[in-house]
Amino acid sequence: MDDVSHKRADLESCPPGSNGRDVALFNLAAALRNRFMKGGKFCDLDEAIILLRDVLGLRPSGHPDRSSSLHGIALCLSNRYNSQGAAADLEEAVTFGRAALELRLPGHPHRAVSLYNLACDLRTRFQKHARMYDLEEAIELHRAALELRPSGHRDRSSSLDRLALCLSNRYDSQGAVADLEEAVTLGRAALALRLPWHPDHPVCLNNLACHLRRRFQKHTRVCDLEEAIGLHRVALELRPSGHPDRSSSLHQLALCLSNRFDSQGAVADLEEAITLGRAALELRLPGHPGRAVSLSNLACDLRTSFKKHTRMYDLQEAIELHRVALELRPLGHPDRSSSLHRLALCLSNRYDSQGIVADLEEAVTLERAALDLRLPGHPGRALSLYSLACYLRRRFQKHARMDDLEDAIELHRAALELRPSRHRDRSSSLRELALCLSNRYDSQGAFADLEAAIVLRYAALELCPPGHPHHGLLVDRLTVDIRKGFQNRTLVHNLEDPIGLRRAALELFPSEHPDRSSLLHSLILCLLDRYDRQRVAGDLKEAITLGRAALVLNPPSHPSRASALHDLAWCLAKHFRHQPIAADLDEAILLQLEALQL
Repeated sequence: MDDVSHKRADLESCPPGSNGRDVALFNLAAALRNRFMKGGKFCDLDEAIILLRDVLGLRPSGHPDRSSSLHGIALCLSNRYNSQGAAADLEEAVTFGRAALELRLPGHPHRAVSLYNLACDLRTRFQKHARMYDLEEAIELHRAALELRPSGHRDRSSSLDRLALCLSNRYDSQGAVADLEEAVTLGRAALALRLPWHPDHPVCLNNLACHLRRRFQKHTRVCDLEEAIGLHRVALELRPSGHPDRSSSLHQLALCLSNRFDSQGAVADLEEAITLGRAALELRLPGHPGRAVSLSNLACDLRTSFKKHTRMYDLQEAIELHRVALELRPLGHPDRSSSLHRLALCLSNRYDSQGIVADLEEAVTLERAALDLRLPGHPGRALSLYSLACYLRRRFQKHARMDDLEDAIELHRAALELRPSRHRDRSSSLRELALCLSNRYDSQGAFADLEAAIVLRYAALELCPPGHPHHGLLVDRLTVDIRKGFQNRTLVHNLEDPIGLRRAALELFPSEHPDRSSLLHSLILCLLDRYDRQRVAGDLKEAITLGRAALVLNPPSHPSRASALHDLAWCLAKHFRHQPIAADLDEAILLQLEALQL
C-alpha cells in the first residue's frame, strides 16, 4: 500500500464536517504531488489541485494553516504550468504565492521558502512575457531569501543558483556586465555547496557552464569557454541515457563547441556539435518544449558546415529544420523573429549557390517579417536591418530595380546608427553601405555617392587592419572606387578632404601598381589647387616631389609620360614665381619641350 493509498484511507475516516478533514485533504494532496513528481502522471497533479482548493475553503482568512495551503496550491499550479504550459496556472500560482508570503511575515519559519518559490514563478512569467518588472521583483525576492539562508543552511545553494539564473537573464535583456559577473560568482558558490554526490550537482555544473559561455561571448576569453566545455562534459556524464535532463546537456555542450569552432576553426568541434545536436533533437520529440530550439541550433550548425565545406545537403537540411522550427514558433512566440531571420539567411545562401530567384524573394519576405517583430530597442534589430539591406541589394543586382537599392541604403544607414564606434559589426555595416552607394554611383553617376563610398571604405579599413579576414577585400574595393574617381576627371576635385584621401590611398598602392601614377597625378592637382588658394609653400614643394616620383613611373616609352612631364613643369614654374630660382625655370622649360616632342 503506497503513501497515496494510506492518505486516502485517512481521508475516508474524516467525512465532510468532521474535525481534521482539512489536514487529511492536505496530506493526500501532498502525497499525490509527490507521486506526480516521481511518475509524471498529470491526473495526480490535477487531483492534488482540486483537493487543495477544498482545503482553502476549510481554512479561511485567519486560519493558522492558511499560508501552507496557499503555498501548496501555488506549487502544484506551478508544476502543472511547467508540464502543460497553461498561462492561467502560472498566473494563479503567482497570486497564491503572494498571498502565502503576505501571511508569512518576517520571522515566520517558512518565509524564505515563500520568497524563493514566488521568485521562481515570477522568473518563469518573465520568460513567458518578457516583462522586466517580473524579473526585477524575482531578483529582489531571491536576495531576501538568500539573506535568510546563511552559510550552513541546507537550501543556500538553491538560492545562490536561482539568483544567478535571474541575473543571467537580466544580463541577456539589458547587457549589464556586473549582472553576468555576479551570476558567475554565485554559480561558483552554489557549485561549491553541491558536491559531486549532491543530487543537484549536475544542475549547478550546467548553469555555471552557461554563465561562463555568456561571459565568453561578451569578452571572448577562451578560458571561459574551455571551462564551460569541461563543466558540460562532466554534467553529461552524470546524465546518462534515460536521464530527463540529458538532452539539455547535449544541447548546451553543442552550443559551446559551435562557439569554439567559430573562435578557433577546429572542424572537429563543429562535427561534434552537429553530432550532439542531433542526439539532443532525438530526445526532444514532438511536443517537447525544447524541440524548437534544438531544431534551430542544429540547423545553424549545419549552415556553418555548409559554409565550411559547401556541401549542399547540409544547407538543404538546415532549411528543412528551420522551417519546422518556425512552425513551432507561431505569431507571438518570443523566438519567432530568430527563426524568420535564420531561415532567410539559409535561403539567401542557397540563392547565392544555385541562383533560384524564389529563394531570394522568400529571404526578403522572411527578413521583413523578422524586422517587423524586432521593434526599436530589440537587440536583434540592427542585424535584421543589415540582413534585409543585403538581400535587397542582391535583388537589385538581379533585377536592377532602383527602389531595392534605395531601400537597402536606408536600411544600412539605420543599422549603422545602431552599431556605434567599437561595435563588433560596425565594419560590416560600413562595408556594405559603401557597396550600395558605389552601386548607386554606377547607376546614376552622382559623385557624392562615390565620395561617401570611399570615405566609408576608409573607415571600415581602419577597423580591419592587415590580417583581418576582410582587409584584402576592402583594399580591392577601395581601389576600384578610387579608380572610378580618377576616370571622372571633371569631378576629381570634389572629394571631401581630397588630399588626405589621396595620401591614404597612396599607402594602399605599391610602387608597381598600375594606378599609382594616376593617383600621384590627382594628388598633385589637389596640392596645386590648395596652393593657389592658400599659398602654403609646403604644398608646392610636396607637389614637386610627387611630380618627380610620377616621372620615374612614366619612362620615355610610357603613354602617360607627357602628362607627367607637364605636371612637374607646371609645379616648377609655380615655384619659380614664388621663389625665382633660375634652375627651376630652366628645368620647367626643358620638361615642356620634351612633352611637346611626344
